[in-house]
Amino acid sequence: MVDKIYAYVQKHHMLSPGDTVAAGISGGADSVCLLFVLQELRERIPFELLVVHVNHLIREEAGADAAYVKALCAKQEIPFFLVERDVKLLAEKQGISTEEAGRQVRYEAFWNVLETQAPEACKGKRARIAVAHNSNDRAETMLFHLFRGTGLAGLCSIRPVRGTIIRPLLGTERRVIEQYLKEKGISWCIDFTNEEDTYTRNKIRHHVLPYAEKEVAAGTVRHMGKTADMLLEVEDFVQESVSRAYAQCKAEGRGICISVQRMEAQHPFIRKQLILHCLAMLLPSRRNITSVHVGDIEGLFENAGNRYVCLPYDITVSREYDTVIFRKGKQQPYVAQGEGFALPTCVTEPVSIEVPGLGILDFQVLDYEKTVNIPQKKYTKWFDYDKIRKSPTVRNRQEGDFLTINEALSHKSLKDYMIAEKIPREHRDRVWLFADGRHIIWVIGHRISEEYKVSQNTKHILQVQLRGGHE
Repeated sequence: MVDKIYAYVQKHHMLSPGDTVAAGISGGADSVCLLFVLQELRERIPFELLVVHVNHLIREEAGADAAYVKALCAKQEIPFFLVERDVKLLAEKQGISTEEAGRQVRYEAFWNVLETQAPEACKGKRARIAVAHNSNDRAETMLFHLFRGTGLAGLCSIRPVRGTIIRPLLGTERRVIEQYLKEKGISWCIDFTNEEDTYTRNKIRHHVLPYAEKEVAAGTVRHMGKTADMLLEVEDFVQESVSRAYAQCKAEGRGICISVQRMEAQHPFIRKQLILHCLAMLLPSRRNITSVHVGDIEGLFENAGNRYVCLPYDITVSREYDTVIFRKGKQQPYVAQGEGFALPTCVTEPVSIEVPGLGILDFQVLDYEKTVNIPQKKYTKWFDYDKIRKSPTVRNRQEGDFLTINEALSHKSLKDYMIAEKIPREHRDRVWLFADGRHIIWVIGHRISEEYKVSQNTKHILQVQLRGGHE
């Protein structure tokens, strides 16, 4: 087994002589195996080894696990570092899962130990973090991503090497790891939360993969590992293509600017990947970026007009003439031009638009509380947000515009409405409208459409307020 792991380490260029490795050792079978394997690998590749154990302060027996790992390290004369963090409290403060908070804490702990104990290795890019993921973990992650919906990167599952993080056991099955420990008479700690079906990943581990191994194909985990390796090669090829496409499509300007015309020449798949590439340059993580966000940004390239999309992490993507610009930071008031201004598909935070000759329109989504009276002010309006079907726009009139004019939701063309309201012909093209496609939500300064009025069934309100304007 160690010979195979050594070949795997060499294949993926995980270790070099003179490296310093911080190994995450929890005390479980996988991590204990990693510790002993790294010790054997040091006879072939001389490197410094440190052990980091992170106590999440969740399980009562966690203290005993830490003591066990400390004793193992003392016996083998390996430097041991214990880090204790309240992961549940951190998860509550940041509004994330305990699993995600635990991951953050662990990698932060690894780096802190490396920076304090091996600063020269960190400066010289000879610092590594070794973790104990095995091929079963890889298969579980692959299925987890597939079931939830994923792209190519998600199907690749866990990479053998990601930056400074190395996974020497990724090509080794869990049963082989446990057999190795038993043959050597090495015990390990058991985390009983891994035996429960509370987490989705555990259900895949306990039920889906064993069923597939027994009833579908023997060697399922091994086969999935080979598929993941092939997909990794495809993903690497795609990313090389995306880098070339980015160099071709990049335009001059502030922010990350992409030429609409050059983007159109790219393959549809590369276009999507290029959008993700631009976002990755601004985001700490792609965890909250979905296919819906990518689709909204694609719409900026496909449809003319100055519009923008708001994303998590204060990312704004806007189309300005023939360029789409990716920026980080709060959206500033935007001057409407040409065909007008489109709100984000999902208004997650207050948005302001500066409309020439009108003033500034403020948009905000609120939960509807039935006890609150609907404002009757001429320049503050409430609309049923859930009835708005498209990305609403502020614009001037277009052919085919209409309103609903009564409770029966009868339609009336905007032209007929303007004639009935005696709006002079020369003024009609300068009247600003708030529209849902061709359906006019509000003729600003005049009436609103019956279709979008707040009712007892309303759950979310879009509040639109005009300020700084002139009568």
